[in-house]
Amino acid sequence: MTNSANQHTRREVIKWLASIPFLPLGAMATSAALVGCNDDKDIVVTPPIKPAKLKSATFTSMNAPKNGEWAAIATTTVTSKLNVTWEDGSTTPYTLGYKTFFQTGKSVDKLGGGKIIAGGYYDIQNNPIMDNSLPSNVRQFFSDCPDGSSLISFKQATGKDFTDADKKALGVTGNPVFHVVQFEYTTRDQGGNDMYGKLPSPIAILALDQDPKTGHLELRRYHNVDMSKVHGLWITCGASLSPWGTHLSSEEYEPDAFGQGIGTDLATLKAYSKNLYGNENEANPYNYGHLPEIIVNADGTGTAKKHYCLGRISHELIQVMPDNRTAIMGDDYTNGAFFMFVADKEKDLSAGTLYAAKYTTTLAETTTGKIQWIRLGHATSQEIDSLVNNKKIKPEDIMESLTTDPQDASYTKVILSKKTLWLKVKPGMETAAAFLETHRYAALKGASMAFTKMEGTTVNIKDKVAYSALANIQDSMVKDNAAWNAAANVTFAKKISAGGIMAHDLDKGQSDSTGTLINSEWVPHQSHMLLIGKDIKVNEDPLDIGNTSDPNNIASADNLKFSETLRTLFIGEDSGNHVNNYLWAYNVDSGALDRILSCPAAAESTGLHAVDSINGWTYIMSNFQHAGDWNDLHVKVKDQVKDFIDKEYNYRFGAAVGYITADPIAPSIEKKSS
Repeated sequence: MTNSANQHTRREVIKWLASIPFLPLGAMATSAALVGCNDDKDIVVTPPIKPAKLKSATFTSMNAPKNGEWAAIATTTVTSKLNVTWEDGSTTPYTLGYKTFFQTGKSVDKLGGGKIIAGGYYDIQNNPIMDNSLPSNVRQFFSDCPDGSSLISFKQATGKDFTDADKKALGVTGNPVFHVVQFEYTTRDQGGNDMYGKLPSPIAILALDQDPKTGHLELRRYHNVDMSKVHGLWITCGASLSPWGTHLSSEEYEPDAFGQGIGTDLATLKAYSKNLYGNENEANPYNYGHLPEIIVNADGTGTAKKHYCLGRISHELIQVMPDNRTAIMGDDYTNGAFFMFVADKEKDLSAGTLYAAKYTTTLAETTTGKIQWIRLGHATSQEIDSLVNNKKIKPEDIMESLTTDPQDASYTKVILSKKTLWLKVKPGMETAAAFLETHRYAALKGASMAFTKMEGTTVNIKDKVAYSALANIQDSMVKDNAAWNAAANVTFAKKISAGGIMAHDLDKGQSDSTGTLINSEWVPHQSHMLLIGKDIKVNEDPLDIGNTSDPNNIASADNLKFSETLRTLFIGEDSGNHVNNYLWAYNVDSGALDRILSCPAAAESTGLHAVDSINGWTYIMSNFQHAGDWNDLHVKVKDQVKDFIDKEYNYRFGAAVGYITADPIAPSIEKKSS
């Protein structure tokens, strides 16, 4: 560094660093502050001749908070590290931390000027929905349950480079980046009444300011997306980013139009309708349980559309394959199925063919289940939308669904949501049945309605393997359980509350149940268990905080995202077995499972999104839901941490949205080689 001919400013060096594919992380939400130098003083370095390339990355696991570590138990805790190995064999350690964009219920800057309540609820006219349950403190409803998220570069969202005018409109000084966040539900009103499913789910677009020097993100503007054209959204849960840069949302636990207890009850739908439309009877159950897509505009607004042709199921989050046409879907349901959709055109989910998996060999703890795809039907979204909103189709127009045995062989007996039904489709109504009564129709057609809470999905492109989270292995998956069906060929020996993760091998040349070749090279053709959690007794918990599943293993995996660059499967938990839910990093090459984040007690890890590169920076996004949602699991910690959680998270009404981050990059930690 003494050669004056080789001197470069800090700004020039960091500009070079930003051209390296892997740079410091960003991703979740809590209250940790970033540490580092942000000044522009010149630092003299030797100019690189050729930058070293990333060879591999591994995480150093953090310890789980244990009995007595009450502050760590009560908040989001990150003490993990990321270790990068470069081509020359040297390594760079990154100390990880957690940074929030906002806490729900707080006032933030609104796109276009003024203020807006983060996570706030709105009716069909885009007016705030008010919580009047506490007359002395009437306020807008806001969510304590942020969930699925997508971090999107400006160019990925809009197809163009940003201009100074774009930056000014979005209130940013660095690189504009968009973050789409959806809110699943709110747990309760101020009077303590249960509000699950009774409010229309909002989705927000955050305009973030990415520091070109450090990669760090700051919230500048917040926009609530108008849902009036899509009849409002119903219980949005997990989400994914499409390959073409849109946010693929979800509507889970679809309302049961027959009112037979195999979906959300119609009383909840009436309450939802009252809050959305102002009356109990406006909301049609067939408008919910579909796949919403959010298109982000250059001005930071968004457009919502709802696809009616991917099946009306308990959508959690879908994964679109690299062909831009094939999507696999979990089904957060009991007696649920593994679904697939193949679109007619690339980057367009408005028309295609829907399939449900039938396992032809047994899937169990140690066996591989072969898949035959049952073709349920082909439709356009417009066609099914028209059935619902123009022709006003009713459930009894589509099929007969009986709760008692009609003693008639023309009916098919099925088990859905642990209930027995007898079904028969009305003549000519097969398409309506496939896309509006998807659970019933898939069961009638012989799909393996065998899974209990199959949640998030993601894909490992290099290895052509997809992954599905099973929050629990119980009920319909366990041999001789009342909800189990031997013909489904999903048979586990015992209940495992901690659940597991399935891997699906993908290939071309697969034919469906009609003998027709499926037009995709990304079709799952067999499944096996990749990871299985371990249930324990409370007195076996090494942390002595009340865990009923091994805290050094996954429990009730929910969100899944795969990073191609890091060769890592990220796993977020929604567990009733871990006092603190964790975010894990599982290296698919080494098999290492590392804990990288711990959520506040009784909170769920949500909003997971792994982003390999936005303007050269890598991020891991994550939120949490409903901190302090107490039950019997939390007996050992509640009295110790309740006051802290109440104070930190607005008496449990607030939750955080943010990301995991690393310390700022300094020139000395990047590699140079000659």
